[in-house]
Amino acid sequence: MCGIVGYYGPREPKEVILKGLKSLEYRGYDSAGVAILDHGHFKRVRAEGKLGNLENKLSGEKFDGRLGIGHTRWATHGRPSERNAHPHCVGGVSIVHNGIIENYAELRERLIAQGAIFESETDSELIAHLLSEEVKVQGDLLKSVLSVLPKLQGAYSVVAVWENQADTMVAFKNGPPLVLGVGKDEMFMASDIQAIMPYTKKVVFLEDNDVAWICGSEFKIVGRDGSERNPPLTEMEWSPEQVQKGGYQHYMLKEIFEQPRAVAAAISPHIQLDSQTVRLHQVGFSGAAPHELTRLNPESDWATTEKVFSEVDKVMIVACGTSYYAGMIGKYLIERLARVPVEIDIASEFRYRHPILDSKSLTIVISQSGETADTLAALRLVRAAGGKVLSICNVRNSSIDRESDGHLYMNAGAEIGVASTKAFTATMALIHVLAVAIAKVKGAISKDAEKIEVQALLAAPSHLDTVLAFEKFFAQAAEILKSVKGFLYMGRGAHYPIALEGALKLKELAYMHAEGYAAGEMKHGPLALIDEKMVIVMLAPSDELYDKTVSNLEEAKARGGKVISLGTGDNKRLKDLSDHYLALPEAPQVIYPLIETIPLQLLAYHVANSLGHDVDQPRNLAKSVTVE
Repeated sequence: MCGIVGYYGPREPKEVILKGLKSLEYRGYDSAGVAILDHGHFKRVRAEGKLGNLENKLSGEKFDGRLGIGHTRWATHGRPSERNAHPHCVGGVSIVHNGIIENYAELRERLIAQGAIFESETDSELIAHLLSEEVKVQGDLLKSVLSVLPKLQGAYSVVAVWENQADTMVAFKNGPPLVLGVGKDEMFMASDIQAIMPYTKKVVFLEDNDVAWICGSEFKIVGRDGSERNPPLTEMEWSPEQVQKGGYQHYMLKEIFEQPRAVAAAISPHIQLDSQTVRLHQVGFSGAAPHELTRLNPESDWATTEKVFSEVDKVMIVACGTSYYAGMIGKYLIERLARVPVEIDIASEFRYRHPILDSKSLTIVISQSGETADTLAALRLVRAAGGKVLSICNVRNSSIDRESDGHLYMNAGAEIGVASTKAFTATMALIHVLAVAIAKVKGAISKDAEKIEVQALLAAPSHLDTVLAFEKFFAQAAEILKSVKGFLYMGRGAHYPIALEGALKLKELAYMHAEGYAAGEMKHGPLALIDEKMVIVMLAPSDELYDKTVSNLEEAKARGGKVISLGTGDNKRLKDLSDHYLALPEAPQVIYPLIETIPLQLLAYHVANSLGHDVDQPRNLAKSVTVE
């Protein structure tokens, strides 16, 4: 959840750390702080609230050292406050921490009995206490970390510094991500490559139980037992320009408008335009690591992928939040096209329901960040049972990407807004391609039918562009809609997951009551909620369920609800039933879930914006959920 930055080098550490924290503020914005070496000691500056408050406090501060660490916090233990902000400093040791120490109460009690005085309510501070005691004995920060590690239980990423070793950082992780950046005569540590990109593209992704020792411009990676490891140095492709707002008021609005390009980028590696057929590219079931995928032979890679798919008799999809709703779309697509049964699970539930796993099941895990804690734990559960895992991620070389057997990429580019938009539509398009590929291997789809699916996908970006033209419609409607008591989003078939996602977006951004339902369930409870202060958002494009969907809408209208409907073209019946009707372009039925997503995103965005909420950083939420 929290964001970590560490720096050693000739640049001004304050500037590097602040710039890095700005790029990571989506991970948490309850408080922020830095500890930077100055005249032989670490000077700590912290502030409650968003990063701008820290920036103001640092505006007149000067530091003469070359080493510093910084942190932006999403509160777990201890309320948001300056007192609970990181870094935590004890006896010359300063630390920043992302995660949860599960045995903190026991450790804290023991430390207090030994005379330790705690300044904060956090679980993180005890790490500084433990290291401070240990450096007195060991006289070395790396040795002290290796001594403290066996005492910690939970999920954590930590960067520690000690004023007696003024050129040294030690970082260690078990769960949340940490990336080491290698520059020219300078070194970086961060929770995410976005904080490193402006300075270097050469990175090392730390694995669980790795300890990184940085001394000056040198580094080494060791295991918990101190034995040296030799992880690969990866050269990243992203550029800093990918994370700029580009003239839009918010990152989220920019990312909504990037969706036609994101969908095209997601599907293009896997579609052969000349024949309009599908062949998955750089999946890597042959055992290639993510950073090696570009060297795969396309023919042998596809042959290996075909073999894996041919042996599959059940698919399981595991994800959280928005990714889970994309997975629900995957269930409809894979079962319809490939005729393979699909189970769909929320990752936090999958882990504890004792799932039946075998070698003939393929588990698809979906995570934009590639670091979602519950999804990563589910992946490890499947692999420990001998099952195969195919991951769909947006961030290459993330933990989930590295630990999967097969790899597919959203290719959506950096997504900064906390509420996911382009990663969701890119995932839906990519899963559609995957469903066609499995169907092709299983012999469940003809060449002509495959071509129809491919043509529909290729048409999707232009249809998304058309729908984006309706943005002003939602900006105007938001002024009326912000005063209603709640929203019911409804759809049937593959439109039901889109209704769930639409409701989630409004909850995330506008903090309003919104629920998604299968439209056929309306008479089983939700109908009792409907009155003149309730808005019904009905997804009713022209498909095989259209008549039943409109029948449900008539029932809602009869109870006095305000109706917003999305349908196909100039639909007089829907217009007459609706207070607001949005005409979707005539398009293949199979891509309507993709197309109708954008109006729901724009609705949530404009209602939240009209209420004055922070659209990019909604309260209590973080972009990447890296602890359970």
